[in-house]
Amino acid sequence: MFIGEYQHSVDYKGRLSVPKKFRAQLEEGAVVTRGLDGCLFLYPKSSWEGLWGKLAQLPLTQSDARSFSRHLLSGAMEVTFDQLGRAMIPSYLRDFAAVKNEVTIVGVGERIEIWDSQRWEQYRQRSESTSEEIAEKLTGLGI
Repeated sequence: MFIGEYQHSVDYKGRLSVPKKFRAQLEEGAVVTRGLDGCLFLYPKSSWEGLWGKLAQLPLTQSDARSFSRHLLSGAMEVTFDQLGRAMIPSYLRDFAAVKNEVTIVGVGERIEIWDSQRWEQYRQRSESTSEEIAEKLTGLGI
């Protein structure tokens, strides 16, 4: 499980260093793709395969299902890590998430989110200001 929030930077070549405590879970490979809310999603290969299995079950005849699958799959790229725990993030994904230099890496259970630090701070502040309302809406889901 990925948890926590970490500050890192992207180097001039577009390489991102993943927090050391996350690296062991990514040793067998990983996939980075367009996420939601303006961030990137980074999945361990096994979690990505599980997600792909769920996407494959979505009905091809539903427009929203096709759009969501396209969003995640068309942007996906397998990544490998060097000895320093760095992975190359393609420019089209850095552009999508407005990632320039400073990033916030957020552990969110089975995935990692990669945020431009400024965008993350704005999102976090908005989310925290409505956390009670969000919690009430999720009550019916057993949370």
